[in-house]
Amino acid sequence: MKKDKLHIHWYPGHIAKAERQLKEQLNLVDVVIEVRDARLPLSSSYANIKKLLGDKPRLLLLNKADLAEKNELKTWKKILEEDTGCPVVITNAKGNIDLSQVVKLAVELSEPKIKALMTKGLLRRAARAMVVGMPNVGKSSVINKLTKSSKTKIGAKAGVTRQQQWVRINPQLDLLDTPGIIPTKQDDQVQATKLAFVSSVSENAYSPEPVARAFLELISTKYLNNLLEYYKLDDKTELTLEGIAVKRNWLIRGAEPDTERTACNILKDFRDGRLGLMILDELPTT
Repeated sequence: MKKDKLHIHWYPGHIAKAERQLKEQLNLVDVVIEVRDARLPLSSSYANIKKLLGDKPRLLLLNKADLAEKNELKTWKKILEEDTGCPVVITNAKGNIDLSQVVKLAVELSEPKIKALMTKGLLRRAARAMVVGMPNVGKSSVINKLTKSSKTKIGAKAGVTRQQQWVRINPQLDLLDTPGIIPTKQDDQVQATKLAFVSSVSENAYSPEPVARAFLELISTKYLNNLLEYYKLDDKTELTLEGIAVKRNWLIRGAEPDTERTACNILKDFRDGRLGLMILDELPTT
């Protein structure tokens, strides 16, 4: 049976536009809140994030923690704090994230910039923050949670922009109410494939079957029991789209396995958390 070759396609024009918009937004703020998918602590980050942000202080949120393996996620938190020098907060924007901690850290990280402005004779102002991240890591959910308790839209700021809208979180912090989308631009197809697993890549950029095959291959060792239990497989079932399709009776005319339907179901089951709690990046070896 012919298998589609896996390749994630990028659209340079869209990427260039996203980069330009993000750089314009970054010029407006003192601190950046970078959101990553907790299932991909490394792969949902931007390789050139330091170059992109320059000297902007950064707070990392490992979001969608309700879908990630808890103990391993705590280990990733320590690793990322050591590697990046940035504070890391584990969040779940669907539930109650520690908003006070996020706000407190954002204000603290902005303080050097505020003090520098004051030494130039300017009055103290609220810190300005924005939320950035790859597509579909939960940026908008984080913004909605942060702004839920404060409906105070303070609009465009004189001397900053006439288009961007801001929300006052508290007297010390203003938040840009639109997320900064980090473009998914990289040549690493392994990373690109993992981003496709969690819907950080548009479905127009790939076919579901090769992505689902890659997903099965990746998790068949570390999370084998998750697959066996959820799909009620036995040791004799081949861990392929064809094998799972036959076992689940996902067939087409002629009793052939419906691999497209199977691929879509497997990816959706993973994304919705039905296959259990997972982290798809490998911990660094010591």
